[in-house]
Amino acid sequence: MASAQRPDERPRAGLPRPLLIVAIGLPVLLAVGVAVLGIVLGSGGQQPAGPPAGTGTERTGPLPVPPVAAPAAPSPQCGALVEALPAELASGQARLPRRALAQPAPPGVLAWGDAQHDPVVLRCGIERPAELTPTAELLEVSGVKWLRIPGVGAATWVAVDRPVYVALTVPDGSGTGPLQDVTTAVRAALPAVPVNTGG
Repeated sequence: MASAQRPDERPRAGLPRPLLIVAIGLPVLLAVGVAVLGIVLGSGGQQPAGPPAGTGTERTGPLPVPPVAAPAAPSPQCGALVEALPAELASGQARLPRRALAQPAPPGVLAWGDAQHDPVVLRCGIERPAELTPTAELLEVSGVKWLRIPGVGAATWVAVDRPVYVALTVPDGSGTGPLQDVTTAVRAALPAVPVNTGG
C-alpha cells in the first residue's frame, strides 16, 4: 500500500519560480520602457522647457488667472478703475510691481507681485457676493466700504459701495498697504452708491 504524500511533497503545477518571476516582471519592464520612450520622443529628445520647480521664476512670469463670473468687467466703470490703479502696491517694506497676466486674461483683472511675494489680484465687475447680508460687518477705509471674505492663505476684500463690485485678494502677511493703495484708486475712479445688502 502506497504511503500518503505529505503536503510539502505535492507536485507543483505551473511554471518554475524563475520563469514565473520573468513572466510577471517582463510586462512591467516593457510598460516602463514604452512610457520612457514616449516621454523622450514626445519632447523631441530634449528636457522640458522652463525652470525647475521652486526656483521662484514661476512667481514672476505671466500669472494664470482663472475666470470667474464678472458680468460688469467690460463696463466703463471697470475701465476707469483699471486706468486709475497704481503700477505698484505697498506691502510692508516692499513695493509690488504690476504682473503680466497669462493670455487670454479675463477683463477687469490686474495683479501685482514678485519672486518673494505671492500675487495680489484685483477683479473688477464681479457678481454681488453672497456674504453681503444685512448683518455683514463692513470696514470703511478712506471712505470706501469693504467686505472681508476670509480664505486659506489669503483674504478677499470686496468694495461694496460702488457702482461695480471690486474684489482684492491679498495673501496673508501682506499688511494693509495693498488695500490702502487700491482704496485710493477706487475712491478716485468710482462714485459711492448705497450698499445693497439684499435685505
